[in-house]
Amino acid sequence: MSEPVKVTRNGRVLEIVLDNPKANAINITISQRLGEAFVLLRDDPELRVGIITGGGDRIFCAGWDLKALNAGEMSTNNWWEDDYGPGGFAGLTELWDLNKPVIGALNGLTIGGGFELALACDLLIAGDNVEFSLPELPLGLVPDAGAIQRLAKRLPYNKAIEMFLIGERMSAAEAASYGLVNKVVPQDKLMETARAWANQLAESAPLAVQSIKELMRATEGDTIKESFNTVRTADLPTYRALLTSEDAQEGVQAFVEKRDPSFKGE
Repeated sequence: MSEPVKVTRNGRVLEIVLDNPKANAINITISQRLGEAFVLLRDDPELRVGIITGGGDRIFCAGWDLKALNAGEMSTNNWWEDDYGPGGFAGLTELWDLNKPVIGALNGLTIGGGFELALACDLLIAGDNVEFSLPELPLGLVPDAGAIQRLAKRLPYNKAIEMFLIGERMSAAEAASYGLVNKVVPQDKLMETARAWANQLAESAPLAVQSIKELMRATEGDTIKESFNTVRTADLPTYRALLTSEDAQEGVQAFVEKRDPSFKGE
């Protein structure tokens, strides 16, 4: 049996492929493997950006492995108490200290828990064949591994509640019209586009890129006035390191000298 989570280094970019035919569904073991990959991205100073995509060209991820659930390998009762790995379900939905950006390269149907995995990414590029849906309600379940928490912050409330209650599929084009995905591209250009974005990010100052996520997470829920205070007084180690970094000096100096900067992440 082939490895259901394939991890490849391309320079400073970590590519993660969820490859569990036919639906790229996620059981506990696969979730743990995904978590290990995202922890590698978090902890390895040589890595700056991650890409997550699905194997094949039809399905990014169909979410929970319902066959494993039916077999008793997972439970619906307090499901979060099962060991899904350090980042919760799918290894990313609760990995709160990952400051490096993750690009979701959505290659097909993005359904249920697969949609929740996508919502945990920072940038989403969708193939033009992609559709999104949350089909949990007819199963007697709710999408509580990220969709309840995140979707209504990305879509108008009525559209989000429609996806929860009605379960109709949303096309990539419609998702883009709401800003739910960043870009829609032809299926055969998906990884090319994702890699181009990842390489651009990998050339940026790492502490600056990582500070964006740290600051946005720390100020979420603040008023504007409160967020200024948070930025200035909270425990924000990446941002504090950025302010006194050699990279900050290098960026300014390179601009003045009209040359490309050489960022080292320190």
